[in-house]
Amino acid sequence: MKNLLMICAGLILSVALQAQDYTKAVDADPAAKALLEKLKAKYEGYNSMAINFSLLIEFPEEPQETQKGTLLQQGNKFRLDMEAQRLISDGKSVWLYLKNNKEVQINDAEQDDSGGILSPNDLLKVYNSGEYVYALINAYEENGRLIQQIEFKPLDSYSEYSKIRLTIDKNKQEVIRIKAFSKDGSRYTLLIDSLTPNPSVPAGSFVWNKSECPDCYVEDLRID
Repeated sequence: MKNLLMICAGLILSVALQAQDYTKAVDADPAAKALLEKLKAKYEGYNSMAINFSLLIEFPEEPQETQKGTLLQQGNKFRLDMEAQRLISDGKSVWLYLKNNKEVQINDAEQDDSGGILSPNDLLKVYNSGEYVYALINAYEENGRLIQQIEFKPLDSYSEYSKIRLTIDKNKQEVIRIKAFSKDGSRYTLLIDSLTPNPSVPAGSFVWNKSECPDCYVEDLRID
């Protein structure tokens, strides 16, 4: 992926299931589906959500890197902000702001390779797509919380990732972290530091404002 925002946005597009040999979506674990249904209902009940997150990046034989970020989402609109990059969408267009380069790229939302999957709510839609299988794996206590993990497997053998592990606070029915295992040996862990349901959304949050970078070079790649 070309940048960290694309990693965040595409983290859960391709997933796999550890220690299972499933080949069809109907092979998915019914108990895992029941838990995912509860999580999905909770997140879909929010009109908007604000998330503070940490992205842990691990490459073989290299020190771990940590990036902090925020996400504001309302329906299919979002604003994802990290140290060097910002990704904004109003549901029709997507603006990628590369801060260090002073460059903005604009794409149609349906053509953008971020996949539109950016939050726990979006993650929980994939299990019902018919393109993945999944099952409950580890259950344990962590810092006084009852933890349940679910792992997914893509039916597409060309998936970029070998597996993804979803870690859930079972009592609160909240996603704690998402860890993606890439086939090249790299690992990406998205830690949800905090989630605020139904925050107020300032006007203009989901469109690019030239005042954010008056000197930026803008490349408009939209078809229409």
